[in-house]
Amino acid sequence: MCTLLLSILFSLIQINCENFFDTIDDPATADEEYLPDGYKHWTPWRLHTKMVHLQQMIMACAETEDGYRLPDMVSLVEVENDSVVHWLTHRSELRGAGYEYICTNSPDRRGLDVALLYSPFSFQPISHRALRVEPLEDMRPTRDILYVCGQSMLADTLHVFVVHAPSRYGGERATRPHRHRVMETLTTAIDSIRATQPHANIIVTGDINDYHDSPALQYLSSKEMINATAAAIGYNTRAAAESDNKHRKRILRNGVTATYRHEGEWRSIDHIFLSPSLAARVKDAYVLDAPFLLEDDPQYGGQRPRRTYIGPRFDSEGYSDHLPLVVRF
Repeated sequence: MCTLLLSILFSLIQINCENFFDTIDDPATADEEYLPDGYKHWTPWRLHTKMVHLQQMIMACAETEDGYRLPDMVSLVEVENDSVVHWLTHRSELRGAGYEYICTNSPDRRGLDVALLYSPFSFQPISHRALRVEPLEDMRPTRDILYVCGQSMLADTLHVFVVHAPSRYGGERATRPHRHRVMETLTTAIDSIRATQPHANIIVTGDINDYHDSPALQYLSSKEMINATAAAIGYNTRAAAESDNKHRKRILRNGVTATYRHEGEWRSIDHIFLSPSLAARVKDAYVLDAPFLLEDDPQYGGQRPRRTYIGPRFDSEGYSDHLPLVVRF
C-alpha cells in the first residue's frame, strides 16, 4: 500500500468539453445555437450522449500502469452552467466516485463557464472565488478565472486556478492582447498569494487558446510558473515510439503529439502550469490518446480528436475537439 501511494499520490486532468450546454434557453446569453430548435438541434438525447462521453473520458484517465485510480481533480472548460456539471457528477457513472465541484457564473456572451471537480477524499476546499477579467476596449466579456484554495494530500495548502482564455477568432495578432489581459489578472492573483506564502503550491490549468511559446504563456512563465505539459504527447504514441526506436520519428510524425489538431497540425492550447515546488514532484505528464477518442482525418491524413460536431453534423460517437491532458504527481 505504501509503495502504491508513493508511486501515484495525486492526479489532475484538464478537459475542454466542447460546448457542454443544457437544452434550456437562457435569455441572458447567446445560447440559441444549442437548443432543440437551434442550429445544432441540441436535444435532451444529444445532451445525455455528451454527458456519458465526458464521463467515459474521465474514467479512461483512471487507467495507469500502477492500476486503476480515478483522477483526484478534473478541470473542465466550456461548460454552460452549474446544472450540466451537476448532471455529470450525479447522473452519470461518475456518481459513485463522490466527486464534488465548484463552477463559475461568468459574463461570457455565450454563457460558458469553467469548473473544478475534486475528490473530497484527497482535496478539501477552504475558500474559492471567481476572478473577473476586466475587458479591454475592443474585447468582449470573457470567462471568469476560477480560484480554489484547499487542503490536499499533495501539499498542505494547494492553490488552483482554472482558466479559459479568449479564442483566436478574429485573428491571433488582433486577439493577443485579450489573452494577455487574462494572464495579467491571473498573475496579479498569484503575486498576491506569494506575498504572504513565497513558496506556495500553485496550479494553473485550462484552455489558454495559445501555444506554449506564445507571448501570453511566456509572460506566465516569467512569473516562476513552469509549464509541466509543454512536451506532453499521447500516452500510446509515446509507448509505441519507446518500443520501436527504429521507427520512432515516423511514429511521432503520425501519432498524437498534442491535445488539439488544426489543419493537420498537432499543437496544444491546453496547459497545466505549476509552481516550482509542485513541478519537482511531477511523475508523468501526457495526452490521453485512447483509440475511441480519435478518428481518421480524411483531409490531412493521420488522426484527429473525434469531436461532437463538425459544422451542423452531430456525431453520436464523438467526444470533444480536444483530448484530455493528464499530470500525475
